[in-house]
Amino acid sequence: MSRFCDTRVVFFDAADTLFHVKGSVGDVYVTHARKYGVTARPEVIQQAFARAFADAPPPVFAVRDPQALASCERLWWFDVVHSVFYRVGMFERFDEYFDEVFAYFSKPEAWTLYPDTLSTLHALDARGLEMGIISNFDSRLYPVLVGLGIDRFFESVTISTVAGAAKPAVGIFQRALHKHGVEAREALHVGDSLRDDAQAAAAAGLGGVWLDRTGTAERRTDLVTITSLSELVTMLGQSARIG
Repeated sequence: MSRFCDTRVVFFDAADTLFHVKGSVGDVYVTHARKYGVTARPEVIQQAFARAFADAPPPVFAVRDPQALASCERLWWFDVVHSVFYRVGMFERFDEYFDEVFAYFSKPEAWTLYPDTLSTLHALDARGLEMGIISNFDSRLYPVLVGLGIDRFFESVTISTVAGAAKPAVGIFQRALHKHGVEAREALHVGDSLRDDAQAAAAAGLGGVWLDRTGTAERRTDLVTITSLSELVTMLGQSARIG
């Protein structure tokens, strides 16, 4: 598309764009909670998680020391998971349970790539495009990327807990652009969230691309919408700037 003819860098959201949880968050929470006597159904926990996650403050912390950052990230997630089970029923040994779940999501085997991820990354890399990640994930993202075998494609990884800003704030996009030394008009950002990815990127001056894998959302005239990452390759066509 002509609006992306100056594209030099393609940024991606991470979770639910490049990869996703095996099963669902509700499935994982239930699997680990059964031995603690939890009987809630996965779909109930999934709904509670969605509400707790939406109600949580942005994962942004005013610390730079790696140990302090890890502590802040863990506490942020503790509050989210605690809120989930406050809604569906708290249980004894919750702290022990949380340690297990928090550690599980840092493991690559908790996640799986979408079928179109590797082929898309290979194709964009072959066209000479730089790539980066802009995510509200925490520092557990780094071992996940390595374990999934896609870390090598990205010149930058910008996460909210380090950047001092979380999507949809403009600041996190500015931090990512600075790492590549490009102007906003020379970059686009792809993600599954209409608000946090597509609209936020557009507000920051980047090309915003909304990844709607279900294909059921209403089409919008103000944003580019795709249903598969592979559409990026066709969309960019021969407009990628090489070198």
